[in-house]
Parts: sequence; C-alpha cells; structure tokens
Amino acid sequence: MTLRLVTVPGDPERPNEDWASTALSGPGQGGVLVVLDGVTPPKGDDGCVHSVPWFTERLGGALVELSGSRRDMDLAEILSASIRRTADAHRSTCDLSHVRTPQATVALARWSEHAIEYLVLSDAVLLLEAPDGTVRPVLDDRLDRLPPGSLASAALVDSRLRNQEGGFFTAAADPAVASRAVTGTVPADAVRSLTALTDGASRWTEVFHEGDWTALLGLVREAGPEGLIDRVRELEEADAAAGRVRLRGSKTHDDATAVFVEL
Repeated sequence: MTLRLVTVPGDPERPNEDWASTALSGPGQGGVLVVLDGVTPPKGDDGCVHSVPWFTERLGGALVELSGSRRDMDLAEILSASIRRTADAHRSTCDLSHVRTPQATVALARWSEHAIEYLVLSDAVLLLEAPDGTVRPVLDDRLDRLPPGSLASAALVDSRLRNQEGGFFTAAADPAVASRAVTGTVPADAVRSLTALTDGASRWTEVFHEGDWTALLGLVREAGPEGLIDRVRELEEADAAAGRVRLRGSKTHDDATAVFVEL
C-alpha cells in the first residue's frame, strides 16, 4: 500500500485551513482517509471565538477516530457524530447558529478487505480508480446547480444558500447535514486507488481544464500530489499575470490538499 499526502497553504503568511489525515487499522484491517477544506469567513463575522483551523483539526480528529473505532457506524453516522462532538466543544462560547460559524467541506473514505465506503460533502473531490484504470469521480454537485449569478456575491451565498434547501451544505454545527452527503459502498476489489482533493487542488481540472479526472489521476500517479499542486500554482500565476481571466472573483492561490492511496 502507498499513502501520499500533501497540503500547501494558499498564503504562507496565513494558516492553512485545509486538514488531511490517513490512518491504517492494522494488517489486513483497512484504513481511512479524511480531507477537509475549511470555509474562510469574512474577518470577524462568524460568531465564533475559534479559528477555522481549530474547527477542522477537531472535526478531522473525530472523523479519524470514529471511522477506525466504530466499524458498526456508516460514514454518514460518523460525520453526524463528529459534527456533534465538535459543536459541543465550543457550544458554550460561540454562536453556532451563525450562518458563517466555522465549517468545512468533507471527503471521507474507509476501506477494509471487503469494501470501500465513501462520503463527499460540498466541493471536495474523491476519485475511485478501478483495476482497469477507469476513474469514477465522487462529487457533490449542489454548487454547480445553484441559480445563475448566485455565486457573484459571497454574502449572498452565505445568507441565502449556505446550508439551506435549494442551496448547498457544509459540515458546520448541525449533525443532520450528514444526511445531505453523497455516500456509497463498492467492493474492495473494484478499487485500486483513492485520490481525495480540496478545491484548491482540483482547480487543475475544474478551473483550468488541463485534463479530465483520469488525466489528473495520471499526473498524481506520475508526479505525486506535490506535482499536481505545483502545476496548479504555475497555472494560477500565469492566470494572474494575464489579468485573472479564469480566477476572476476568486483567490489567486487557495489552500490545496491532495491525498493518494494505492490500495
């Protein structure tokens, strides 16, 4: 088995709000991967005394621990319990009803000798590669289905569409959001590798259109997760130099995380 994980901040002067981990349960018992992308709120406007990294560290830690110790729970139940545990850690000090309370996108996978379980919430990406090289992307496409023009204003998205019916959902303080995640299970022998990405890394395909998901996985296999992120940074710099043609209205560099697991 091969595990490769790289996470790079968008700005070295700011904390990385992505969080990622892999864990193995023991010989023949499988493992888990967790990738979170913390949602950056407007400064001083989230109702919480804690930082986004504080939130992703606690949510990620709970996801890893429960995924390994509670094999009787499916991944949606684990996400729900992890959100509740994290919310309880700051319920007494923070306004968890605030629409911008710390939150994150989620890519979660757990494998054993028999099955691969997966969960994706919001714009994280999980790629399942079959033994014949076919790549299946697991995506939560709610952001892509928002009404035209709704992403023009971050405030509009936060106030009217975030964690709302007809909008999109993130892991914040409501355990019930776990039921909104894209989940599934496939036989273990149907998957030879897993790749999890935050949207800062998936830009290679989703923003810059350098290749499809199969091509992206080929780049990761050849150059590693670090090679993918290096290429994204080069594309971002070129785009910024050309007047931010494709990144107009977005950060030039976003936190970027890629995890590759060869089973």
